Amino acid sequence: MLSSRNVSLPARRRFALSLLLALFVAAAGVGQEAPPALTPQAGGVLVVDGGSSPLGWAAAPGGPLVSLLPVVSRLGGQLEAEPLGAGFRLELGESRAMLAPGSAALTLGEEIVPLTQAPQLLGGELLVPVDLLQRTYGDLLGLAFDWPGDGRLLVTRPRQRELPVEMELVHLQGITTLVFRFPERPRYRVRERLGGYDVELVGDRLLPPPRRTVQDPLVRAVAIGAERIRIDLAPGVRADHYELREPFRLVLDLVAAGEAVATPTLPEQRRATPRVRTIVLDPGHGGSETGATGPEGTLEKDLTLLIAQQLAARLEEQLGVRVVLTRTTDVDLGLDERAALANQLRADLFVSIHLNSSPRAGARGAETYFLSMQASDQRAALTAAAENLGQSVEPIAAGPDAELQLILWDLAQSQHLAASQRLAALIQQELNVQLDLRDRGVKQAPFRVLMGASMPAVLVELGFLSTPGEEALLRTPAHRASLAEALVRAIARFKGEQEGVAPVPPAPPEAVP
Repeated sequence: MLSSRNVSLPARRRFALSLLLALFVAAAGVGQEAPPALTPQAGGVLVVDGGSSPLGWAAAPGGPLVSLLPVVSRLGGQLEAEPLGAGFRLELGESRAMLAPGSAALTLGEEIVPLTQAPQLLGGELLVPVDLLQRTYGDLLGLAFDWPGDGRLLVTRPRQRELPVEMELVHLQGITTLVFRFPERPRYRVRERLGGYDVELVGDRLLPPPRRTVQDPLVRAVAIGAERIRIDLAPGVRADHYELREPFRLVLDLVAAGEAVATPTLPEQRRATPRVRTIVLDPGHGGSETGATGPEGTLEKDLTLLIAQQLAARLEEQLGVRVVLTRTTDVDLGLDERAALANQLRADLFVSIHLNSSPRAGARGAETYFLSMQASDQRAALTAAAENLGQSVEPIAAGPDAELQLILWDLAQSQHLAASQRLAALIQQELNVQLDLRDRGVKQAPFRVLMGASMPAVLVELGFLSTPGEEALLRTPAHRASLAEALVRAIARFKGEQEGVAPVPPAPPEAVP
């Protein structure tokens, strides 16, 4: 449905200098993350339309966490646990939200929504931050949630807002990008209909701009009213729609059905029926970039190549897919070149393989990341900064169309964030279950190597090379084989979900020989 990016274009341009320095300053000295301590509280009350009902809640460092189930029972919807503890699914009419304990991000359709703090399980009860309720029930049903601080969760219908809206339309190389800009996020839903789409306001009203004539080969007309934006399309035109922020924008990418989009400056558009046939594996570092070094002198660049080679062989043998490595020898390779190779091959998945390092003694376990311009925590920020530092970063090419090219590139990337988050979750689950590794969770961070990828992309840290015990394990062929098998099973499960075939069951908790 929707995707969001919290980044401005100037911030993208200054990535090589300002972002990396800021990440290092913000994250310096941070050690392992642990779930926050929760203090159960008694006497919570859910107040809706003047009526009240009991509500479980707990005090957490980031604010109150409230029980989700009473809210679902009172306001409607369906809450179900995903298999094997992978998370929870909240369905509200035609909308679906995915959330997981310990992850400070919510997937709403295809929008990745950052949360003030992560949901947690307490005594088998799912507790969530109040802003999660606002972004689901609040935005979809036109409700407001308030926590006065006295143990009550108040649910009200807010006063109707009147929001101005501006429209921008650009057509370039067969694609039309239609952008609606608002001073703040409106409450709305997008409905597809015969011949076009309607953006319907929920509890808000628009202040339409002056009427303008649209001259575009893919768009017949756009009518902006107080309660609805009506978009009429030419026959055979399909659309993807998602969100961008700062300022808030609703974006529609329009393309004629059956038209292939593949240019040197624009990533390939998402397929209507996803297939996983080509996978690009990226062994981290290489050449003069050694990456982390273990106490016994083991180099990250050497182990990532060995693991990637073993993983490639297993993927080809077990899944029948085409696998390409970004490097097959010990050579220097820029971060942008790695994603560019995947784009040139029109790959369906991009997996970057790394090993972690920490100044904290005894750090262990695996972490899986997907792209976000804002790190999910300080440890994630530090890891991204460490991986990005020292790699060649080419500036964005200048020219009369540079700004427009950058906008279109940025919009295209955001379409794959939901699939990337799902792949990351499956990889983390397989590593936890199959190898009994310490679960360090799925995280978000601004890894440069993932930025240019126009397909689902993740980066996995398969252990701490800086810890003697994990270094010793990573040096053994048997352990590397187990890591490769866990990744194969995760990718097989993702492939099955994307292609609508019978799911691959997760591995039993025994190690793979």
